[in-house]
Amino acid sequence: MSTKIHLSANEHRNKEVVAIQFDYNTEIVNLLKQNFPARWSQTKKCWWIARKDFDYKKFKEVFCPIAEIILPPKKQVDKNTEQILPAGYFEKLIRVRYSESTNKIYSKYFKDFQSAFTDQKLDEITPADINNYILGLIKKQKISPSQQNQRINAIKFYYEKVLGREKLYFAVDRPKKEKSLPNVLSKNEIAAMINSTSNIKHKSLIALIYSCGLRRCEAINMELKDIDSNRMLIKIIASKGKKDRYVQLAKSTLLLLREYYKKHTPLKWVFEGPNSKPYSAKSISNVIKSAAQRAGVKKRVYPHILRHSFATHHLEQGTDLRYIQEWLGHGSSKTTEIYTHVSNKDFIKFKNPIDGLIEDT
Repeated sequence: MSTKIHLSANEHRNKEVVAIQFDYNTEIVNLLKQNFPARWSQTKKCWWIARKDFDYKKFKEVFCPIAEIILPPKKQVDKNTEQILPAGYFEKLIRVRYSESTNKIYSKYFKDFQSAFTDQKLDEITPADINNYILGLIKKQKISPSQQNQRINAIKFYYEKVLGREKLYFAVDRPKKEKSLPNVLSKNEIAAMINSTSNIKHKSLIALIYSCGLRRCEAINMELKDIDSNRMLIKIIASKGKKDRYVQLAKSTLLLLREYYKKHTPLKWVFEGPNSKPYSAKSISNVIKSAAQRAGVKKRVYPHILRHSFATHHLEQGTDLRYIQEWLGHGSSKTTEIYTHVSNKDFIKFKNPIDGLIEDT
């Protein structure tokens, strides 16, 4: 369907409106006039309907047969009215090149925020209002500290980045950071997971993520051209923070990858799903969980635990923390230092005082 109608939130003559933009089409214009209280704005060069009068359900019924309706990301319905991001919000996310995941999270959380303040203009909402809103989410929805931070960031993004206000204007309470330690598998547990997996694709996937300390998204986005078997390196491109890095390619992992390639012959992505598309995040999780079950691992196992294990095992065998930081792609050594708290490297140096006190049975 070539005809497209773009909807976005806007303001016109101090009134919140839904802006309607499309390439000139007589049929669309006539339907707008016949079915909706739509008006043309000469200054904005678009049609508009007052927010309070906009009926998205009816709009879809009228225009879906003849045009594609384009909205800012994922829709959220509020009181039968489509909640649309403020003008410039999603566009700014795209311009600053946040990840697709961040764009979706910020968009969703800011729409939630809008829905909570339908009786107020966004530029009149105070930091106290926002703190009360966040407090309500903590009490009623029991949101986690991580989600609390994400919601605050989504709101801050609008006032500071889209509207360009000073950071001092917007001082909201932040949760104290939790000092939780990562979960780690032993080398024997990882070996059991790999050795109990007969599917060569799945075996290669587990070995690659562990031996390179990869994030799940890095395994998904890895292309065949990123693997340099001559230099025994893999290039991780535009990962978290839009940074490239190189990681070591283990000889044993390379042998598995070659066996996998001969059997499955992927075209572009190292791990491909149906129709030669990248393997899905859910599929990777399922592969790793199934391997853990077969291996009899009792811990909760998920893709990122392989990355935690990679870093911890390197530390335990004496690898310098600076190299581990580089391989993991951490911007700060403080992030990598968390593994010093889970490594047994220092613990095994010391004899526990209870040893020798209890008789052998």
